Parts: sequence; structure tokens; C-alpha cells
Amino acid sequence: MAEHGNYHEEEALGKAYDHRLMRRLLRYLRPYRSRVGFALGVIVVDSALQVVPPLLTMIVIDRYLGGSTGATRLDPFAAFLRDQAQRFLSADPWLGLSQVAGLLLLTLLLAFSFEYAQTYVMQMVGQRAMFDMRTEIFRHLQRLDLAFYDRNPVGRLLTRVTTDVDVLNELFAAGVVAIFGDIFTLVFIVSIMLAIDWRVALVTFAVVPLIFAVTMVFRRYVRDAFRRVRTAVARINAFLQEHISGMTVVQLFNREERAARQFDEINRLHLKAFKDTVLAHSIFYPAVDFLGTLAVAMILWFGGLASLSGSVSLGIIIAFTQYARRFFQPIQDLSEKYNILQSAMASSERVFKLLDTPVKIASPPRTIRYGAPPAPQSLAATAGQVEFRNVWFAYRDHPTTGEPDWVLKDVSFVAEPGETLALVGHTGAGKTTIIQLLLRFYDAQQGEIFLDSVNVRDADLQALRENFGIVLQDPFLFSGTIESNIRLGTEWVTEEDIMRAAEEVRLRDFIETLPGGFQEEVK
Repeated sequence: MAEHGNYHEEEALGKAYDHRLMRRLLRYLRPYRSRVGFALGVIVVDSALQVVPPLLTMIVIDRYLGGSTGATRLDPFAAFLRDQAQRFLSADPWLGLSQVAGLLLLTLLLAFSFEYAQTYVMQMVGQRAMFDMRTEIFRHLQRLDLAFYDRNPVGRLLTRVTTDVDVLNELFAAGVVAIFGDIFTLVFIVSIMLAIDWRVALVTFAVVPLIFAVTMVFRRYVRDAFRRVRTAVARINAFLQEHISGMTVVQLFNREERAARQFDEINRLHLKAFKDTVLAHSIFYPAVDFLGTLAVAMILWFGGLASLSGSVSLGIIIAFTQYARRFFQPIQDLSEKYNILQSAMASSERVFKLLDTPVKIASPPRTIRYGAPPAPQSLAATAGQVEFRNVWFAYRDHPTTGEPDWVLKDVSFVAEPGETLALVGHTGAGKTTIIQLLLRFYDAQQGEIFLDSVNVRDADLQALRENFGIVLQDPFLFSGTIESNIRLGTEWVTEEDIMRAAEEVRLRDFIETLPGGFQEEVK
């Protein structure tokens, strides 16, 4: 239950953008910068293609369906489009309509191809970046000392490797490049609307302040809901990890019903927070649609009056109604991207805080430099002499005095090669602690520990631990076969070694009675 007091770390969303964190995040895109550059180029072209269908609609209505009848005033760009249509498109309505339909089909096919390419490439880049980040986190976790795991429950670390990295994957795959796509689409649409007829464009933009007001309210509401969702997910992870790992205790003391009620309460908090996000989205998107429809109504009203006076063609009015619909879609998307960006900043801060945790117990540097510690000493031919010399060790400070709460006090002894030494004492006397110090799972605050006159702090960690064999009080089995658990990935362990090890611990006969023998899967 140790994690229950640390949810403030999950609740913090932080700033929507932090250039320091973004620089570190972009480092994971650096190996794939050519693909990201390709996606950016594609998305610019795709954004430009979004403005073409309404233009073709305008040309069809004005040139072939009589929409320009009575229109005496055209802005320069609209007049340019009319001239180009007269130059390249047939005057015959049947042939001209076929030409425009072909151009529209080509535009749609190109837009589909570019959008597919951009989505595919960025999804793959996101997956690869997530793969690299998860690998880096796992490698770092394996190097951290056991004291780190005493302070950080497994549930929180699982959240870092799973939920937080998933949020960053969403940023890589659908955030970084897609934000530029929405911006480019807005720029192209605004530019083309102002170029065709700036008066109707300003009428369309009149609802933009209302859109931003709705978006700001939505953003604040969803921000709070997302914070509570993240907190609930962290609590669910912690609760499941604790109660599944401690299922023996749960069942032994008949705590099933109580645990179920506690989980129901935590799960209900997640449900309520998620329902709030659903409510926010269910209000926001219809509100934007309503304002988009309001913009269309204003275009029809203003444009209709202008058309009656002969200053705007019917094709322009129809084109602007289409642009109005397309104009508000990127605004909706940018609001979503803002939430993605803000969540990613918070997740990246937590992930980098984990990656920045220093490795306190490591082998000395292998390269000898002036002023650097000596290279790790060899333990290739170990006789087996163990010496503790005036060793003091405490796992933590006393909560009241603040002084170290010593487990070992001035411990000294020598175990000679071939000698059998038993450590006897009550629970908490320090028996396990002595073994953990010998293998450098922890480092003593005072004193020195030697293996064959080599200080364990000066020895290579892997070489040091290769000299020991430990039978744990609580065995732990990894998924895989019995053989793989005995071998534990050590290539030089032969089948004969595995058989002999099982024989020495009196397990060979039992293993051979299993259907798969040493290849039986651990369940």
C-alpha cells in the first residue's frame, strides 16, 4: 500500500509545452528524421489539396450552371480562376463537367494517397520511438540498485513503462506532425477564402471568437478530467500489483470481499473521471458543429444578399459553405492535439525523471584516465576468502531522530576458503543484509568488504556476482521452461550441468515425472 501517498506525481499535468522536454523527446525521432521529413512534406501537399474541391465546385456552378449570372464584381483571384477555367476547360457543358469531375477524382485519390502515406509513416515512427524508449527504460531499471525499488513500488514503475510511454507514442504518431497538418490546412483555407472574397471570408470568421471561447472551456474541463483519469489508472495499477502479488495473504485472512470493495471504489473513480471526458467531448463537438452551421447560415444570408445585388457569384457562396465546414475541423483537431501535447509533457517529465535517476552501484570505469578511479579489478581465479571489516549499514534514517537506523554496527569477520560459516539470529538481525552487501545490492555506509583481498567496490559487478550461488528463501520462477529457469540465459551451462544441478537439490526425479520433463512450461 506504499504508493497511495504518491499520486500527486500522476496528477501533475505541467505546462502545455516545455522546450527542454521537447528537445529530449525529439531525440527519439532523430534516427527516423528522414521519415519525419517525408511525412512533413506529404502533409503540406495534402493540406493544399484540401482547398481544391470547393474551388472545383465554384467553377462548375459559375461556368456551367449559370451561377455567375448577374455577378459584376470579382476579386482578382476569383477573376483569375474564371480566366483559367475558360482557358483550360471546354466550353461544352458535358465535356467540361467531365473534365472537372476527373480533376476532382484525381484530387481525392491524391489526398487519400498522401494521407495514407503520412499516417502509415508516422505510426511506424511512433512505434519505433516507443520501442526505443521502452528498451532504454528497461535497461536503466535493471541497473538501478535495490534501494531504488524499496522507495518505488512496482505499480508506479509499470505505469511509467506502459501508460506514460503510450501517451508519448500518441504524441509521436498523431501529435507532432499532425499539428503542422492542421496549421497548414487552416493557413491554406484562410488564404484562399480571403483571396476569393474577403468580405464573405470576414463573415465566416465572425464565429471564430466563439469557437475559441468554447475550446478554452473544453480544454480546462478535459484537463481536470484527464488528471483524474491518470490518477485512477495509477491507483488501479498499484492496487492490482499489490493484491495479486499478495494473493496468498488476501485469501489466508479472508480479505476477498474487502479487497473487492476497495477495488470497486478505485475502479468507480476511474469510471467517473472517464465519463467526465466523454461528457466534455459530447458537448464540445456538437457545439463546434453548431457554430460551423451558424457560419454557414451567415454566409448564405450575407452571400445571398450580395448575390442578389450582383457582387458575389453563386459559386463563391457554395464554395464558402464548403470551406466553412473544412475550416472548423482543424480547430477541433488542434484542441485534441493540445490535450495530447499537455499529457505528453507530463508523461515525459515522469519518464525522464526515472531515466535521470543515477545508478549508485556500478562497476568502476574500465578506461583509466588521469584523476579517474582505477579500472575494475579481476576476480577470475577466486579462492573464496570473504572479509567484512568494520561494516556499518542502515536501509533508512530513523523517522524521529533522523539518524541512520543501523541494521549492522561495526561488523567484522573473515570466512576462509573451504570454511562453512552460518549466520544465526532473529528476524531483522541482518543475516540477509550481509549477503546483499557482499553481492553489492547495497553499499555499506561505513567499513569495507573484501573478496580475496579485493574490495567489492573496486570489482566488476558481473564478475563479482558470478562467484556466488544463492538459494533464495522465496523462489521466483520466470515464464518459460524449467530448463530455461535453471539456465537463466547462461549460454555455457550444458544439459549435463542442468541435470546435475537438479540432482543436487533432489528435484530431478520430480521433474522427469512431468509430461514435458525439463521442457515443461512453468505455469
